[in-house]
Amino acid sequence: MGKIVSSTFVSLDGVINHMDRWHFDFIDAETDAFAIRQLNEHDALLMGRNTYDAYAATWPERDGEMADRINLMEKYVASTTLQSPEWANTTVLAGDLVEAVTDLKRDPDRDILMHGYGPVAKILVRHGLLDELFLWVHPMLAGVGGPDDLLLSEGLNTRLELLEVIRLGSGIVILRYRPEPPLPRS
Repeated sequence: MGKIVSSTFVSLDGVINHMDRWHFDFIDAETDAFAIRQLNEHDALLMGRNTYDAYAATWPERDGEMADRINLMEKYVASTTLQSPEWANTTVLAGDLVEAVTDLKRDPDRDILMHGYGPVAKILVRHGLLDELFLWVHPMLAGVGGPDDLLLSEGLNTRLELLEVIRLGSGIVILRYRPEPPLPRS
């Protein structure tokens, strides 16, 4: 069975959006190398609609190793409104997300990377479909955002097993976790 791995940036106060306020000053050769390694270890990208829109608007216009890899990868976007994606190698998962991702995972040779931890990732955790979570914890308090901008998700109570801690020179600490299977609902 294939794996699905989420890799997301987060501020110390749990913000996953508004990255212009807390993320970009930490990008360097070391963070890029780690991100490229993650891309190269996976066969496809899975995105929600917001991530897809942001990526499709920027990555096709960029050059370099990371841009080349992202643009050439097979991409899946979970959306009920996107009809005809223009970005190369993109497939829309328009039906039941849990069913579609379960089908994708049946291919033992397909490992899928997600960037971000939005509604799609949270659904996958709720249904035991996310295999690993990399949290790139930035040494910065974002000081912005609301409930939709946070790692927090009301009612999502899941234990995580810490697999690895990676310290980067920029001060970012990458925490690699494996979600434990969800408890049966009674």
